[in-house]
Amino acid sequence: MSDTDRDNGGQKPKGVFSTLVANGDWLYLKGEYKKAIESYTTALTLKPDDKICLVGRSKCYLKMGQSEHALADAEASLLEDRTFFEGLYQKAEALYYMGEFEFALVFYHRGQKLRPQIQEFRLGIQKAQEAIENSVGNPSSVNLAIKGDLSFLQKDEERAQPITAIHDVTAERHQQAQKTPKNEKITRKLLGEFYSDKKYLENLLKDGDLVKGKTKCGERLQDVIQGCLTYLDTCTEFWNQENPICEQEREHKLMQQKCSKPRRSAPSEPAQFLLKSLEDIDAELTSGNAEGSLRKAEEVMKIVQRWSEKEVPDKNEVLGSLHSCIGNALINLGDLDKALDHHQKDLELAKQCKLPDAMSRAMDNIGRVYAQAGQFSQAIEFWEKKIPLVCGGLEKTWLFHEIGWCYLELGRHEEARHYGVRSLAAANEISDEKWQRNASVLVAKSEMQLGNFESCISHFEGALTHAKLQDDDDAAVNAIQKAIEEAKQHLPQ
Repeated sequence: MSDTDRDNGGQKPKGVFSTLVANGDWLYLKGEYKKAIESYTTALTLKPDDKICLVGRSKCYLKMGQSEHALADAEASLLEDRTFFEGLYQKAEALYYMGEFEFALVFYHRGQKLRPQIQEFRLGIQKAQEAIENSVGNPSSVNLAIKGDLSFLQKDEERAQPITAIHDVTAERHQQAQKTPKNEKITRKLLGEFYSDKKYLENLLKDGDLVKGKTKCGERLQDVIQGCLTYLDTCTEFWNQENPICEQEREHKLMQQKCSKPRRSAPSEPAQFLLKSLEDIDAELTSGNAEGSLRKAEEVMKIVQRWSEKEVPDKNEVLGSLHSCIGNALINLGDLDKALDHHQKDLELAKQCKLPDAMSRAMDNIGRVYAQAGQFSQAIEFWEKKIPLVCGGLEKTWLFHEIGWCYLELGRHEEARHYGVRSLAAANEISDEKWQRNASVLVAKSEMQLGNFESCISHFEGALTHAKLQDDDDAAVNAIQKAIEEAKQHLPQ
């Protein structure tokens, strides 16, 4: 390496950062998420604020079920640029998989407003709205504590702390929430135990000195508190529209007539147990304790298997989720055979319940296990089955790209080119320069192996253009330029 390739201060060689990021991208595509995280983490020691690298690591964390880490990286990518759409999408995805559907919906909407041509935001809005409807159901039977949406309000000492998921909810959203019932009696009934928290927050807003303060992250306490109140007002409005309080009271009287003595609804107890258990399982995996996550998931599995369909109507769906959790923990522990077995059971249950999202999840995980084991043909088989379940341009782009690279590993260059072209088309639809570059490289390498050197050069030049537009480091640009020169040597003189 020449002296010009080093900074004057004896710093790291130029291009090391881009090489680490590119390696992380490649490992992510191969499904080796843990190794990809290590590569991204090393890169971030060189450029701690690089938003592309933070988003890349966030995606890996999300694939491994570590939603909290994924959210932290997504938020870090937005610190300097709140309009960074990849960071917004990743933050929305992390919140969605944490079960914070309402907050996820806010950021899906924000991303769509910034980049309306990207279909992922529209699909995110749709799935978040469906999840909210499915989780809320009949408001008369809802207990907010089940979802954990307001857990930050349960301890006095935490009430003035920043809630990162909602700190930048806009004033427009608050104005919309002002349509909540003005009758305090109705509001009290709808919010139940959280009515006192609402009053507490309203009193905090009256403390002029307090609201002028800022959190350690630089957030205004007034914005944090107002965001909490906005969320409570929105919930109140939603539940009142779905099931007015007079209807709730009528149903309550009917229930009293049917029951000689009050008792809790049976399904609510399993629901509370399941949600708390799933949080614990995720927390164990997030902290790196795959063994603890596996043990907890297996214990919950045994309990759920003893429950009746009457107690838990969506029992098979729950079992599928637990099989997925167990499979992910086993992947982290390196037991790919057992992981595969659990993900296949997840797929079987998803088919029985006719749940497209769960089927897509299971096929994704099965393909990931096969790819990590080097069984590329099997990985391709399941990923190709997943294609009809994919709608968004971004998901299509990476799925086609991943299938294409598997074909390239198998030496099936025509198929690799075919999927590379499909990946590039999907990337062009959403104007994603990063994936336009990656897909162009895949097509170029396939064309090189097929002896189509003019097409190879053309696609490498396209990749070079996108690399420069992304301000890639010299190493990435030089590598593509070198590949172009090598391809030109094969052209007839």
